Amino acid sequence: MQSLVYILPEIFLFIVATVLLVTGLFLKNIKLINLLAIFSLLVAVFLILNQPFQSAFLNSFVVDEFSLVLKVMILIGSIASLIMFVSSKDDLNINIYEFPILIIFSTIGMMVMVSANDLLAMFIGLELQSLSLYVLAALNRNSLLSSEAGIKYFILGALSSGLLLFGISYIYGFSGNTNFNLIAVNINPESLGLIIGIVFVLAGLAFKVSAVPFHMWTPDVYQGAPTPITGFFALAPKIAAMGLLVRFLFNSFGEIYIDWQQIIFFISIASMMLAAFAAIAQTNLKRLMAYSSIGHIGYALIGVACFTDEGLRSLLIYLMIYLIMNIAVFAFLLSLKRNDGYFENISDLSGMHKNHPLRTMLIALIMFSLAGIPPLAGFFGKFYIFVAAIESEMLFLAIIGVVASVISAFYYLRIVKIMYFDEPKEEFDGSSIKSLNLLYYPSSILIIIFFIYPSPVINISEYAIQSILSLIHI
Repeated sequence: MQSLVYILPEIFLFIVATVLLVTGLFLKNIKLINLLAIFSLLVAVFLILNQPFQSAFLNSFVVDEFSLVLKVMILIGSIASLIMFVSSKDDLNINIYEFPILIIFSTIGMMVMVSANDLLAMFIGLELQSLSLYVLAALNRNSLLSSEAGIKYFILGALSSGLLLFGISYIYGFSGNTNFNLIAVNINPESLGLIIGIVFVLAGLAFKVSAVPFHMWTPDVYQGAPTPITGFFALAPKIAAMGLLVRFLFNSFGEIYIDWQQIIFFISIASMMLAAFAAIAQTNLKRLMAYSSIGHIGYALIGVACFTDEGLRSLLIYLMIYLIMNIAVFAFLLSLKRNDGYFENISDLSGMHKNHPLRTMLIALIMFSLAGIPPLAGFFGKFYIFVAAIESEMLFLAIIGVVASVISAFYYLRIVKIMYFDEPKEEFDGSSIKSLNLLYYPSSILIIIFFIYPSPVINISEYAIQSILSLIHI
């Protein structure tokens, strides 16, 4: 019973989701259910911040500084997605009460993922998240693109789960343990079977973070799913999967980091370069953001590949900045509304500055930040990552990152050019942005002023990595 204290936020959210599921059958009040879901996630944040640090269930579930920070980030991403849902549920034909409930169940899975210290706990968290995401991707039953997105994500997700299970079986077979700490103690550096297991698990996790070559689902799902769901895909699951990846590699296989470092090295380079070139040809904004997220994951993986305290710190900083930037981007996408219809093509932004000068300026600054142009937050995210790579004697990785960043700047700047220099089209509705102000303006301001006072983000990242560094010798 004492162990239940350490999973109190997860238990609370599970009870809330179950109650809301039953309540929704009778009330049919979607707005109320959504507000209750947002409130419950805020309560979960409070519970997490007041949790004692300890391990539970035979050390298979860990509550520490690392999990605390990542769980709060995940909950922020989930809350942002629910706010997006409120602003657009009627117009996007997703006016169904199951949406916030699925978000909560998926969030529970992600919270388990970042606290998992065991291969079985890791798989349980992943599948709870994935099952909810399968349904979310196909939630708009009246849209052919949404149905296609759901099918693709389900089929490829099942493949990744199979790879993951195969890898888990290999690791258990050759180490005799499923607990990360016990695997680290009993590891045989010369075991080929163990390396094979790591490769398969990394393949499964690469799918979850949409890293190349397991990215193939991302553009179609991002484009096909309703925008609030796309925003959710881009926010919380990526952070959870990166957190799990760090704990899996650093806690279990720090002794043989040379072996898995090469894999992360390759995936990082492939993700950055493919995203940089593939995004150039895109005309759909959501599809463009899909390739953008693939590229950003490539940059984040540099921090993992470094296997240093600086690399780990830069990864946390990058993820926090990534979260803020993507909240701003998807809130902006939901503001592109005319006559109860949403627009997703880049060409629809033509001459936007003439009718919406303030919004256009903020969008331009967000694009500059995504491109990594100083002094905006996105620049510092990449800066810390590249510095960590150079200090780890991975100069080639840093150079590739800089080159990819320069190439990717083209399609971000193209959006700015279209907004300011092309002939204007019909004015967007100003009403749609009002419900998104809570997301749009605060996140935009944080992106702009980050360089003035970066200390909170740096201090949080320093705090978060303590528990990981205590288990490895780097």
